[in-house]
Amino acid sequence: MPRPKPVVYGLYSWTPEYGLRYVHPANRRTFEWLEPLGKVFEKIDETDDWISLRYDEQQFKVSSELFKELYVKPPFSFGDLVQETDPADDQPAHEGLISDVYYDEATDAFRFQLVEKKRKIKRVFEANELELV
Repeated sequence: MPRPKPVVYGLYSWTPEYGLRYVHPANRRTFEWLEPLGKVFEKIDETDDWISLRYDEQQFKVSSELFKELYVKPPFSFGDLVQETDPADDQPAHEGLISDVYYDEATDAFRFQLVEKKRKIKRVFEANELELV
């Protein structure tokens, strides 16, 4: 599904303790596995009963009640090709696609994880440690 213009980014702070009514029955197990706390979603559609959220290549139908729109856009989003700006000595710069986008409300900062050569890098990067390729 193409991205709507402009893209609406937000957080969906659901945990199983909230109950199952907030997540569409078809998406409950995969949404729970995703562990959505602190992850940035793209809102791609909205109906009377549900909103559709995208996270990387996955889509979920959820209740709009827990969606909190972010008014600051992350500098990178899913699928953007980026590279590390200041690699460790004698190490090549990591270069890959954005696979995870996190937002820390306390510090008002975005963080990112990459997939490099089809493998997710364990390290989580700050925005200033990456640049678009």
